[in-house]
Amino acid sequence: MMVGLQERLDEMEDAIHKPKFRESSGRANEVNYWVFDYDPAKELEVRERIEYMKKKNAKGTDGFELVVFDLYDMIMDYLESKDFVNSYIRYEERRGFDYIVRAASTSMKMNEDDSILIRQLVEQTPENAIVFLTGVGKCYPLLRSHKILNNLHQSVLKAPVVLFFPGTYNEQELILFNEIKDDNYYRAFKLVK
Repeated sequence: MMVGLQERLDEMEDAIHKPKFRESSGRANEVNYWVFDYDPAKELEVRERIEYMKKKNAKGTDGFELVVFDLYDMIMDYLESKDFVNSYIRYEERRGFDYIVRAASTSMKMNEDDSILIRQLVEQTPENAIVFLTGVGKCYPLLRSHKILNNLHQSVLKAPVVLFFPGTYNEQELILFNEIKDDNYYRAFKLVK
């Protein structure tokens, strides 16, 4: 019998509330990174649950702070702060979309361990937190899921991280939208089967 999304979201919520989840390492002493994969058509339901959990956590009764980072919003905030958005629109008309992806990626150091996003995640994550990473689908092709997880692995972020992934993760590979195969990634665990 196939378990529905709401049941899986309930399991995820229960899992993160267990004190063991917040320990600094995963099952075999590796990084404490998790992936919650889901049918991309259910994106809005997942967003609603995350928002509900964030509001509920704000009451301060969970024993941890739930910090939600929308990767797309972070990228757009950076590009807007540097006044790149209008430039990129003009460049796209002349040089194409691939050029824009490369330019934005280079500007944010996406392929480096100290990328703008990684620094923000580390700097903005308080002690005793659980980090939710969202917006993965909105970021494609600018940001690849395996890249953010690999770069985060090199950082000093001690909080457990849950990547919400619109697609399939089988603890070997990430398949965005159930169609686009990302590079292999095996350091994170599937949060809910």
